[in-house]
Amino acid sequence: MPHGKLFVTTALPYANGAFHIGHIMEYIQADVWVRFQRMRGREVHFVCADDAHGAPIMLAAEKAGKTPEAFVAEIARGRKAYLDGFHIAFDHWHSTHSPENTALSQDIFRRLKRAGLIYTRPIEQLYDPAKGMFLADRYVKGECPRCGAPEQYGDACERCGSVYAATELKNPYSTLSGARPVLRASEHYFFRLSDERCKRFLRDWIATPGRLQPQVANKAREWLEGEGERALADWDISRDPPYFGIRVPDIAEEKYLYVWLDAPIGYLAALKHYFDTGKARARGEPRSFEEFLADPQTRQIHFIGKDIIYFHTLFWPAMLHFAGLPYRVPDHVWVHGFITVSGDKMSKSRGTGIDPLRYLELGMNPEWLRYYIAAKLNANVEDLDFSPQDFVARVNSDLVGKYVNIASRAAGFLERHFDGRLYDFRPDQLGAQHSAAAAAAASAQIADDYEQREFGKVVREAMRLADLANQRYDRARPWELAKDPLRREELHRVCSEAMLAFHALTVLLAPILPATAARVARELFGMRRDFVWDDLEARPARILPYRHLLTRVQERQLETLLSGAPLPPQAAPARPAAPAQQTGDDRAAAREITIDEFARLDLRVARIVKAEAVEGADKLLKLTLDLGDHRRTVFAGIKSSYAPEALEGRLTVVVANLAPRKMRFGVSEGMVLAASGDGPGVFLLSADEGAQPGMKVR
Repeated sequence: MPHGKLFVTTALPYANGAFHIGHIMEYIQADVWVRFQRMRGREVHFVCADDAHGAPIMLAAEKAGKTPEAFVAEIARGRKAYLDGFHIAFDHWHSTHSPENTALSQDIFRRLKRAGLIYTRPIEQLYDPAKGMFLADRYVKGECPRCGAPEQYGDACERCGSVYAATELKNPYSTLSGARPVLRASEHYFFRLSDERCKRFLRDWIATPGRLQPQVANKAREWLEGEGERALADWDISRDPPYFGIRVPDIAEEKYLYVWLDAPIGYLAALKHYFDTGKARARGEPRSFEEFLADPQTRQIHFIGKDIIYFHTLFWPAMLHFAGLPYRVPDHVWVHGFITVSGDKMSKSRGTGIDPLRYLELGMNPEWLRYYIAAKLNANVEDLDFSPQDFVARVNSDLVGKYVNIASRAAGFLERHFDGRLYDFRPDQLGAQHSAAAAAAASAQIADDYEQREFGKVVREAMRLADLANQRYDRARPWELAKDPLRREELHRVCSEAMLAFHALTVLLAPILPATAARVARELFGMRRDFVWDDLEARPARILPYRHLLTRVQERQLETLLSGAPLPPQAAPARPAAPAQQTGDDRAAAREITIDEFARLDLRVARIVKAEAVEGADKLLKLTLDLGDHRRTVFAGIKSSYAPEALEGRLTVVVANLAPRKMRFGVSEGMVLAASGDGPGVFLLSADEGAQPGMKVR
């Protein structure tokens, strides 16, 4: 078992709005890594929290007519639908607006003050006399002091690119009230980041091998060693009222800790609440938050985006180091890039974003997105682009057409001919070319790729192994073997090898596809638990009846996702809301019919004796059906959901008295029955074993 205990976080989302696709990308990346660690037997505590403080939340709450507390609580209630929807398994979710965060933030402030790293000095800021508050740069507009462009914010000009102080704007006004701001002085608290003690510590911390990605370490050093105007500046860590946040302790005057001081401490507050409520107890061993942090075996790991490197590689480790035990500096800060859509940055106004909840409401499988994101992630700080065409190709071709296809093709033969039993291979029959053995042999490299967050390499290797399994299966032609009783053992070996390869691939992909892997473990291999990494060495003895695992992406779903068009009414319940009462009219799918009208349908049980793709047809399969006393041909639009080989030998239901229909590919002599809805997938109706071809369905 790997050594060490892991404390893992993602960046705290600001509690002024719903999750966007960038949040979900980061959470999926961390979740995949955490799930892999747990499969290896490692103790992991995966926590996060809402970043709930600051002037923007105070002002947004005021605009909404709510208290800040009520505003952030409402935002928090909406988080679960996203996290559960995308199988993101945080152990605990908390808030920076909590007693734990207040206590820890004030404790760290006091410790830093005792260490001589906090001091005060007056600063001059623009003040809104109508609103009665100091104005951050984002709340001031005016004319650029360089080029004269109007309506420019208080930090930089969008027209000429100049950077300046808000006090330099000409004809400034407050975007909150429209009033002309005045210059006013206030005493502020500062963290002495420029202190030589901080610099010495940060040089060593940044230089620790493996702590930061090379490009992140280089950027942190650039900031740390800057000179002149680029020199490392002390950090303003207080704000004046009105402000929604944590009070600066031990002073009579009303001052607040700046949100960027208390926000990362929210990682620790979430962990403390998790321990204090007893949720973190592992294997019956009671421990405190302080004991866990002080344990030398504990590793602290943060997944963040590239826009917050400055805070996480300079302020955050320096604060923790000089606060002293039990606080500990991060062992790793792992940074990822942004996500774009078809090469464009996310923008609500331009309609270039992807709404994660809309994705779920459309019935799109969350594991499609988990797989796609994993396939494009690596350990570097690179942007990830969501391409609709690439998304469809990767999911439909790789995930469904290669991985799931292995089980859907082989399971039917094993069920029909061997009662689900798998062949008992001798050791000498499991050579390197055996597809299941090849998967096991690749597991060490795949494990290392997971560890290094090279998920794209994991996916590429898994698909190489899936190709190997499918190629060996195709070369053996089990559909031909099944016709020859003398080759029964060979059929058994071929289909069992494919199923063992599928078993190994599922274990390897379980961190990325947790819901599918859990279904495979329980529904196909009869296990009473989820897969662990050691299951790669297992050789299951039998399978249960195969159930369809994944459908293909439908282009109309993707078009609706990206178009911004209103969702169909059936999608609405996925968004948190009071349940509506269903009426009788809503439940009625069509007008009532009489028993005599129903009797006009001649529904018969049929066995599919042959299924084959139709050249030139995107959706059709050509089915040869046995109806007991004769055979007939039916063309069915089920190609997106079924591999032809998986259908052969299966019982289904056919409308036997439907008039023949002449098609471009031939004559269809009936219709097989299948179920479908607004979501993806077509599901063929079956008859229970014991039914015989030609039996009438009544």
